[in-house]
Amino acid sequence: MEPIRLSKLMSTRGLCSRREADVYIERGWVKVDGQVVSELGSKVLPDCRIELATQAQREQGSRVTILLNKPVGYVSAQAEDGYAPAATLITAANQYADDHSGVRYSNEHQRGLAPAGRLDIDSTGLLVLTQDGRIAKQLIGNDTKVDKEYLVRVQGRLSPEGLKLLNHGLKLDDAALRPAKVVWQNEDQLSFTLREGKKRQIRRMCELVGLKVVGLKRVRIGGVKLGDLPQGQWRYLAPDESF
Repeated sequence: MEPIRLSKLMSTRGLCSRREADVYIERGWVKVDGQVVSELGSKVLPDCRIELATQAQREQGSRVTILLNKPVGYVSAQAEDGYAPAATLITAANQYADDHSGVRYSNEHQRGLAPAGRLDIDSTGLLVLTQDGRIAKQLIGNDTKVDKEYLVRVQGRLSPEGLKLLNHGLKLDDAALRPAKVVWQNEDQLSFTLREGKKRQIRRMCELVGLKVVGLKRVRIGGVKLGDLPQGQWRYLAPDESF
C-alpha cells in the first residue's frame, strides 16, 4: 500500500475537512496507531487507525449548522454583482421563532460559516451553512450519497420521452448526468431528486427537453426537510436531525 497524506485520509474518512485536519495535527490532537502525529504533511498507510483527541472532538461538537430558506436575490457564497450573500440573513432577528434545536444564538456562530452547496440567485429554499467540515464534505463531496429534492414550476410541453431523458440520458458539459428521479407533482410542477449539483443543472436539463423553468425551490436535503421554515428565516440543525 502506498502512503497517503494524513490530512487527506482524515478528510476521506469524514473525520473533518483537510484544513481542519492540518489544524488538529499541528496542535497534536491526532493519533495514528496510538502515536501522536504533529508534523504537517505527514504520510500514513491507508489502513491505519486514526484517533482525534478530546479537544478536537469538543471543538467539533461546538460547531453549528444552520438551515436557511433562501429567498430570490441572494447568492449562496461571496457577494457578486451587487447581490448580498445568503449568510447576511443569519441574524438574531431572522431566527425562526419555532427553532426547537435548543442552541442559543451567538455572534460566534458567524465565524467560519460557509455554504455546503449552492442555490442559484433566482432559486429559493433550503440552503445549508455550516462551521463543520464533516457536514460540508458529506453534502458536497464528489461521492456524496445525499440526495436533494426540488419542486420546479415549468412552462412548455414535455413528451413521455422527454420525461425519460430527465430521469436518465442527458449530458451537460460533455459529461453524462447521474440518474435522477423526476416525476410530475401537478400539471405545471415537477419534482426533481438529484445526487449531483452542476451549475444551474435543473434549468439546463429542462431546456434540453423544451421546458422553461419559472420557479425552483429546494425542499429537502437527505433526511432534512425545509418544512414550514418561512422564506428569509433560518434555524439550527437540531441534535436529532441528520442528512
